[in-house]
Formats: sequence, structure tokens, C-alpha cells
Amino acid sequence: MKRLISLSFVIFHLSLTPAGAQTAWTMLQCMQYAIEHNHEVKRAELELDNYKAARTGAIGSFMPAVSANIGGQYNFGRAIDPETNLYTDVSTFYNGYSLQASLPVFDGFSRIHALRAARASQLMGQSVLRQRQNQTVLDVLQAYANAVYYEGLVRMAGEKVKETDLLLRQTSLLEEVGRKSAADVAQVQSQKAEADYELAHQQNLLSSALLELKKAMAFPISEELRVESAEAAAASKQSSSASPSTFHSSLLTARYQMQVSKHEWRQARAALFPSLSLSAGLNTTYYHTLHSDAGQSFRTQLKNNMGEYVGATLSIPLFNRLHTITSIRRARNNYRIACENYEQQQLELEKLNREAWQDWQAYQKQAEQMAKKVEADSIAYRLTRRQFEEGLSTAIDLHTTSAQLLKSRATLLQCQLMAIVKGQLVRYYRGETIWE
Repeated sequence: MKRLISLSFVIFHLSLTPAGAQTAWTMLQCMQYAIEHNHEVKRAELELDNYKAARTGAIGSFMPAVSANIGGQYNFGRAIDPETNLYTDVSTFYNGYSLQASLPVFDGFSRIHALRAARASQLMGQSVLRQRQNQTVLDVLQAYANAVYYEGLVRMAGEKVKETDLLLRQTSLLEEVGRKSAADVAQVQSQKAEADYELAHQQNLLSSALLELKKAMAFPISEELRVESAEAAAASKQSSSASPSTFHSSLLTARYQMQVSKHEWRQARAALFPSLSLSAGLNTTYYHTLHSDAGQSFRTQLKNNMGEYVGATLSIPLFNRLHTITSIRRARNNYRIACENYEQQQLELEKLNREAWQDWQAYQKQAEQMAKKVEADSIAYRLTRRQFEEGLSTAIDLHTTSAQLLKSRATLLQCQLMAIVKGQLVRYYRGETIWE
């Protein structure tokens, strides 16, 4: 029974512990979390729903408009009797009913262009949503790389603290046996204080980087978030091509915007054509003199007063104070602006893709060279450490080689992380999904 109670308590405690406090978040998990919770992405989803609603409205414009009206009127004093069409002074009650329908037959193809513009707008909304998702993922990618980088620096600084603490104890023992001087101990103590300071400094930078990552992910600020170590961080899929994709979200957005502007321009030109519409309806009335039992019944009046009509309306635009000409000119300029933006986006996308590919290649080569440098600096540090213990080198020489090794390891970590970031950028500019 005691074991069962203890096990239940542990399970209950684990269920209350946040997930981020138990395991480290991978880069892919952070990206997927941001896609689901980022506010910019949610706003883009709502904007896309507005585009879908606009398309539904454009489809509805091809359907007839039907409306029904019911009205009641109480007359007292001098009024016109609807039965005799003469003035009367008695109080009356008048009730009218009508049902009408109208259907535009021809409007210069304005509705067709409006529907095509709405379809292009919906596609543009989808590409905008995709672009917001990509931008969110890129922000998370950069913030995650920074957090992993500072996590690595914190780990290196912690190792440096342990190492200097051990070196300080060894130097103190060597001083007791007369192999080291007080100056050597003081220099090692200075290195120990410097290592403690560097550890505190890097921990502060790591906290700031985690805050930026939480902001990019829309993650609760008060909850704990841990990232994977640099060695455990999964490398992204790499690309071997530097050619940008014609299906990139930003390029598709510019292309659909160009289509929307073109159909809006044609829709504006449709105002120069005459429009034809058909209408039909029926109406009836009920009339009763108050304080009098004379008159027909309600059903009889509705049947006898029933009337129907069918009509056609042709509207020919002649002059509207140059409003149509102004609208056409503005829509044409908007279309030309959209074309210029599309061409500019093509050039910008090609430039950014080429830069990302070159940077990716460069960081891979730099990482290979820095790995060799770290190995050489490690050998130099171990030899200097052995010489220091034997009294053949000073604490300053040991500090120099140690600082050089730490700098090389930090640079290697930075090159490895930047190679991952640039590799993901190459995939992004090729139109691939980097968060799946």
C-alpha cells in the first residue's frame, strides 16, 4: 500500500510539471509550436477567411435578389379613401404586402471579373498565410540557434570554472611544497574569478536568448523552456541547388496580387458598358375603416387587390463627372505597380537565395577548418598545462592557450549553427516546408 501511494504521488507530481521542464525542446518542436500559437499566423488565418467570404459574396452576385415587405399605416384626420379616391375624415388602417425579385442580366462582365478577383484574392490569402508561417519559422530558427549557441557557451564556461578550480587547488598544493610562488597562485585565482564572471555573463545572455525564443514562439514567458545542446541539435536537411523556386510564398503572393489588380482594372472598365436587369414581383393591400363593420374581409381584400408586374431596366452611362475614368486610371496604375512588385520580388528572391547558398557553403568550410583548429588548440593547451605543472611555463601562458581554445570552440559552435540556419534558408528559398 505504501509503495502504491508513493507511486501515485510521483505520477501526480509529474503530471503537474510543465513539459518544457522535463525534456529539452528540439528545433522542429519549437517551429511547430510557433505555427500553432503565433499571433501573426492566427491573424493571417482570419484574413484568409475574409477572402473566402468575399469569394462567396462574389458567387452570390450571380443569383437573383429576393425581398419581401410588410407595412402598416394608421390614418386619422383628413386622408384619401383608397376605395373612392376621395378625401375623408374617418380613421383608417392600411396594410400592404409585397414580394419582389431582381436579376442583373448584363453589367459589362463586372461580376465575372469580381469573381475572378475574389478567387485570386483567396489564393493570395493562402500564400500570405504560408508566408507568415515561413517568417515565423525563420524567426524561431534564428532565436533557437542563438539559444543553443549561448547554451553551449554556458556549458563551456562551466567546464572552465571546474577546470580553473582544480588548477587553483593544484597550484596551492604546489605552493605548499615550494614548487610554485604566491604570484602563480594569485594569477590562477584571477583566472578563477574571470571564469566565474564569464559563466554568469553567459548565463544572462542565455536567459535573454530564451526570452526572445519564447516571444517568437508565443510561448508563456513564465514557464520554463529548455533547448537541446549543440551536439544533440538535429541537423536540418541540406540542399545542393542554388536555384530559387517559382512556388515560393512571397513570389506567389506578388503573382496573385498582380492577378487581383488586373481583374479589378477590368471590373472598373465594365462601368463604361450599359447594364441590363430584370425584375418581377407581386403586391397586395388591406384597408379597413376603424369603428365600422362595413368592408370586405382580410382574405378577400388580399385576393382582390393582388397585383403582379414584370419589368426590364436598361441603364446607359453617359456622364458621371469623370468618376469612371478616374477609377479606370487608378486601377490600371495599381495593376502596373503590382507587375513591378512581382518583377522586383523575383530579383530579390534570387539574390537572397544566392546569398544563403553561398553563406551555407562558406560556413560548412569554416566549420571544417575550425574543427582542425580546435584540435590543435586542445593539444597546445594540454602541453602548456603539463609544462605549467612541471614549472616550465607561467600561469599567463596557460591562460593564453586556455582562452585561445575557448575562443576556437565558441567559433566552431557558431559556424556549425550558422551552417544549419543557412541550410534551412536555402530550403526555404527553394519553396520547401522547413517545419515538417
